[in-house]
Order: sequence, then C-alpha cells, then structure tokens
Amino acid sequence: MTTRREPERTARVVVIGAGMAGARLAARVPDVTVIGEETHAPYNRVLLAEVLADRYAPEVISLPSAEARRGVRVVRIDPADRLVHGDDGSVTRYERLVLATGSNPVLPPLRGLGATLPEGVHPFRTLDDCLALRDAVRPGVRAVVIGGGLLGVSAARALAERGAQVVLAQQGEHLMERQLDPEAATLLRHHLEALGVEVHTECRVRGLRVTDGRVRAVEMADHYALEADLTVLACGVRPRTGLAKAAGLEVARGIVVDDELRTSDPYIHAVGDCAEHRSVVYGLAGAALEQADVLAEVLAGRPARYRGTRALTRLTLRSPGSTGAADPGLDLAAFGEARPLPGDDVVRLADATRGAYRTVVVRGDRLAGGVLLGDLAAVGTLARTWQEDEPLPADMSLLHLLTDDGGF
Repeated sequence: MTTRREPERTARVVVIGAGMAGARLAARVPDVTVIGEETHAPYNRVLLAEVLADRYAPEVISLPSAEARRGVRVVRIDPADRLVHGDDGSVTRYERLVLATGSNPVLPPLRGLGATLPEGVHPFRTLDDCLALRDAVRPGVRAVVIGGGLLGVSAARALAERGAQVVLAQQGEHLMERQLDPEAATLLRHHLEALGVEVHTECRVRGLRVTDGRVRAVEMADHYALEADLTVLACGVRPRTGLAKAAGLEVARGIVVDDELRTSDPYIHAVGDCAEHRSVVYGLAGAALEQADVLAEVLAGRPARYRGTRALTRLTLRSPGSTGAADPGLDLAAFGEARPLPGDDVVRLADATRGAYRTVVVRGDRLAGGVLLGDLAAVGTLARTWQEDEPLPADMSLLHLLTDDGGF
C-alpha cells in the first residue's frame, strides 16, 4: 500500500523553471517558490556564445539571483490537489502555478544519433552544453555546426574565435532564413567565410559516422563526408510541454495560454519558450521577459494583458582573437518581416565602401520589417517605429527611412 506524502509547504506561487522567464518573475512576485532543474544560478542564455568564445566567464552572464531549489526536476503536477512533485521526493502545494519549463534542442533524425549522444556531439542550448563544448575545443580541432539559424551562426563564430576549423551546414537556401533576406544573408556568409568558417547551404545532413562511440565525420545526403572531431547540433528548439500534457492542460505546439498567460487550468500559467499565445511560440528572450512582466501584474491583481511581442534580433561577429577595439566586426539587426508580400514597398541601400546594407519593407503606411548590417545608426528609431506600430509620416520619402535618424 502506497502512503500518500503530505506537502512540505504551501506557496502562493510556485514557478517550475529557473531560466530567464522564471528568474524575472521571481524578482517581481512575493512569496514565490522557484524549482529549477539546472544546478546553475539563472543566466542570460543570449550570451552563451560569448562564454563559448571565452569572451565572458560564466558568472558574468548570471542574472540577479532568486531563491530557487536548484537541481530538482519536477516529475508530476497534480492539478486536482494543486501539488507539485519533485524527483527529490518533495511535494509542494501551490495557490498559483507557473510553468516556465523552456524548450529542448531539436535532435535531428540522423543515422548514428541515438538516445545517447556519441562522444564529440554537442547540443548548444544550456550553460552545461556551452561549458562542455568550450572544454572540448582546441586550436585546429575540426568542428561541424549543423544548422544555420541565429544559434548556429553564433556557435560557428565562437568556435572559429577559439581557433577551430569550422564548417557550417545549413539545409535552407541561406543563413538565418527567419530573420534575413537573401542579400543580407549573402553578406553574412561572406563575413563568416572571412573569419575562416566554411559555409554550405542547401545541403542536407544524412548521418554521423561514429567509431568506438565517438563521432568521426558528418555525412551529407550526397554521401560527401565532412571530417569532424566535434559536431554541434543547432537545429532549433522545441517547447517542453511534457508536464503540461501529463496534467491534462491544452497543448498545441506549446502550452496554450490566453492574454493573462493562463492555461486551460485557471490556477496554472505558462511563460517563456514553452508558452503558445495566439498560435505563436516566440522562443525569444525578449518575449519571455515581457510575458513574465505581464504575469507579475496579473498575479498582483492588477489589470494586465499580453498582446504579443515584437522583438529585435541582434548579432555581432568579430575576427578570431579580436579584443573588439581594433576590429569592429559585423553588427547585424533584424526585425519583423524581411520578405515582402505583393504590394509592399521595399527600400534598400547598400554601401560597399563602408560594408553597410540596409533594407526595410513598408506595408501600407507602416513598417513591416527590416534588416541592417554593418551600420546600425538608424536601427533604434526604425525598431521603435515598428514595435509601436506607428504610421509613417505621409509626406516622408521612403528613402529617408534609411538615414541615420530613421527619417524622423
């Protein structure tokens, strides 16, 4: 006969997940218990590539510490009795529960890649992933990065900065397809190649060649093999929804929430990478922080609604060994929809001498999106106009949008 364990305590708010969203919420909500699976203090995952490149020590990217039970994995939620069960045997009763469980890296269905990763194969999502990869990198080591999105590009740059021989394999037509138009992606590719990164686009990885439990090469669909001492999986992320599903909450791609970040259970909320709001899973640090801020107001009993996030993507690439002073590198910013629809106006300015490229998409009287590389002087004004969904002045020349003041 199983004896039912009584809760150790009751908390007004229990947060599952001590990442950026969970830490932000904990800093704004009183009487909160945070349960985190990682043993590290909360950290800014946006800066993981800087740790990999040895620009920052791990403690530099730490967030203001919130009281958290670290190293505890929640194994079950009991919504009927409002209980949270940890793998350490703990049981906590909640008045309100917040799921900030984040996301997992997508592990592609590659031959040679099983439930246990071969030695030399690294995901790149958590600080532990980052530190393990950092410890494995040596000058001259052969590294293949699979995935040419923001994460893959950041990892490739950091590995090159550590002296690795890097190959970046992207299945799509160009790098960072979600954020960049083809012209901007071409400039980004040229800059990566100048850093020593070999870039392959429109290529599909078929599998890994593994010998004695260690990766030796990455095999492409055409059977061409890239020798590899290290393989980095940067193939995207997937919301962690297992606890929510098991608890009977509504789950689509992510945990479905309303404008108060409330799930299908009125006592449970979700924020961050695991949450799906109005059919959108953002997977962005900016959205996670904004959702946490809104939920803090809701939990305090103040009127607040989450209407979605308009986030800016930024990236800086520098040459290997650069301190940043003598080498300005390549600055990149992207927002909104860089690919125009029929009827949109597109304004583009390229300056080969200054290594600058700017393009904006105008839909009706509003900015739909834009990309800037090399010279970001106008990005602040443009991004604010887009984020606030402000109409453009009727008498303004569209070309003025690309001036340093954004035309305003």
